[in-house]
Amino acid sequence: MSDSPLLFMAGSHTVEEQRARWERKRSRTAKELLETEHKYLEQLDLVVTFFVKILKAKGTLKPAVLETIFGPLESIYSASHVLSLHLERGNLGPGLENFCQNVEVYGHYAENSEQANKTLKEQLRKNKSFRRFKKLQENRPQFQGRKLEDLLPLPLQRLYQYKHFFRDLLENTSPDSAEYQKLAKAVKSVSEVSCWVQDIIHQRENSLQLLRVQKLLKGQKTQILTPGRWYLREGWLLVVPAKGEELKRRMFFLFSDILIATKPCHPLHLLNSNKLACQAVYPLHQCVVDKVFGHTRSQGGLLSLSFPHKTLLLMSSDQQDINDWYRSLTAAVRQLKA
Repeated sequence: MSDSPLLFMAGSHTVEEQRARWERKRSRTAKELLETEHKYLEQLDLVVTFFVKILKAKGTLKPAVLETIFGPLESIYSASHVLSLHLERGNLGPGLENFCQNVEVYGHYAENSEQANKTLKEQLRKNKSFRRFKKLQENRPQFQGRKLEDLLPLPLQRLYQYKHFFRDLLENTSPDSAEYQKLAKAVKSVSEVSCWVQDIIHQRENSLQLLRVQKLLKGQKTQILTPGRWYLREGWLLVVPAKGEELKRRMFFLFSDILIATKPCHPLHLLNSNKLACQAVYPLHQCVVDKVFGHTRSQGGLLSLSFPHKTLLLMSSDQQDINDWYRSLTAAVRQLKA
């Protein structure tokens, strides 16, 4: 019985030490968040002050064009400014609460970014006065050699940082704290918008891959650009003929719903020397994938793709390569049948 107060004291010391550790980590994170917020705000200010506001006043760009290039950047700047003021005063909870009400603007900024880049390039090509204005502004000492193109992607990079800062703060905040719920809500809001932005980026990258493959193919007979289609992988494989003929080396493109077999056009062809001719399109929804062999590194491997009216045997001398193709094909077929 006499030991129990000592045990209690030891336990309370451990709890207090843990809380002190949390507080130290939390203070460091809050300090870093404020310091990086100031730097981010400075960079946004360059764009808002030296581009958006002056361009509005000068009328160098039509309002619709200005809106397309810069999107909701002023709203992003305003939200960051308010957050910065709250952080300076140590009002983390209210600061995050206010930020969460405006965080969706980052999603809209991401949605607009592709069109913004296109419009910016177009204006630089066509609009001589804007081209001259841009160069003049970027030569100001405040820009330190940075271009407008370097500054416009910053909000989407900052969103990713917010997610990690807010999560670190939450992990080092006691669940009993008044700020815990506000932090949890901020983490949830930023994570949701981050997922939204990631989806936009993935869809854009996928569209570029589909367009690239479409341009590689001779003619327009095979339509690659189809809504809902996802690019998965590509590579050279050997086709094993059914009647003991020579192996045929073919370039395959795997998408979420089809597999395309192609071969290079003749190198001396005037128009298509760098293109590929489509030889066959295999729908994956009725495909059965089997690994025939591929257990030893030296032998490579062989895949059997069974379709209702055809069986395709594909071979590679690289076992890792054939394993990767097997995984990609089986995953694509499984996804289609799910």
